[in-house]
Amino acid sequence: MGYRMPPEWGPHAATWLSWPHNEETWPRELPEVEAVMARAVRALAPHEAVRINVNDDAHERHVREVLDAADVRGTVHFHRIPTNDAWIRDHGAIFLTREEDGRRALAATNWGFNSWGEKYPPFDLDDAVPPQMAAALGVPCFDGGMILEGGSLDVDGAGLLLTTESCLLHPTRNPDLSKKEIERRLQEFLGVEKILWLGDGIVGDDTDGHVDDLTRFVAEGRVVTVVEDDPQDENYEPLQENLARLRAMTTCDERPLDIIELPMP
Repeated sequence: MGYRMPPEWGPHAATWLSWPHNEETWPRELPEVEAVMARAVRALAPHEAVRINVNDDAHERHVREVLDAADVRGTVHFHRIPTNDAWIRDHGAIFLTREEDGRRALAATNWGFNSWGEKYPPFDLDDAVPPQMAAALGVPCFDGGMILEGGSLDVDGAGLLLTTESCLLHPTRNPDLSKKEIERRLQEFLGVEKILWLGDGIVGDDTDGHVDDLTRFVAEGRVVTVVEDDPQDENYEPLQENLARLRAMTTCDERPLDIIELPMP
């Protein structure tokens, strides 16, 4: 249908947030977390709309008070889309665009969310978020038919998608789908041509290896990637293996990737 997932640096109509409220996630820090989120909204809202998912009327009133205290100015829209937690990068809709009669048309994709392999239940509300986001905008919503978190992939807008085997092939995600079947769904629903697979994620990452803290596209065919130089560090071998994989990868027109190395924090 001509839709594709745009790169992260593409033009924004808005930034979406699911407002933090889960006291099990932040048993003591929730007010501080809310204040940080408010500062993010204050930075964004003068330049692009901010759309915030809240649980109900009372939650919206509370968030408005937090934003007012932070002197937020600009365009903020509230949506009564209840959530279990705040990680909208993973549970929210993945949006697509296409050029249509000289304008950019929008669509959404809905993927299953099971809280990173059922690690932090409940997740029923989060799993139901994407179609509600699409309905709020009045745009089409396509069901990808598998578990997929937004942080587990990255695209360059020129046909490449980067992900990890440790996450997408994890038995708690889509055990009934083969690697080829997963690749085909990503290609069909996100409008990409080539899937680039890294191996393992960073040790201790409870997302099972999201690519968004390993390697990111910063331009077409260009990535930044973290590297650990200490052979005694537990991240040394997996990150060296990922670096070797990147060096063997090519773009859709068979050019080598442009790789920028960053030190592992």
